[in-house]
Amino acid sequence: MIRDAFKPLKQIAKAVGFALNGSIMSLDGAYDYKANRKMIFNAGMTPNINENKRNRKRSKQGRKRFFNKDIFKERFRTIERVFAWEDKFKRLLVRFEHHSTHHYGMKTIAYTMINLRHFCNP
Repeated sequence: MIRDAFKPLKQIAKAVGFALNGSIMSLDGAYDYKANRKMIFNAGMTPNINENKRNRKRSKQGRKRFFNKDIFKERFRTIERVFAWEDKFKRLLVRFEHHSTHHYGMKTIAYTMINLRHFCNP
């Protein structure tokens, strides 16, 4: 899934004027794969991926991969906070909509309300 999402990420960053060079992409251990690290590195970014030790009979060869636990923890806290905000909306907690477009529309409304609460609160 990351390969499908990476090209639009680069396009959006370019359209907004955000430079990806020198930034750090922090991902779960599920994305600990040589091709993923290479794709992120070739985009000029530094991969911060927790090493996945499952299904491995011996240790990985080569130099030690970059992993900063503090960056990973901050990313995890941010994502969990967003999920907690989203869980306040019962319609999103249990998915009642049968069509994805309706569900994503409800998510858009929920995030709009979250942002309005944050920015319009005195």
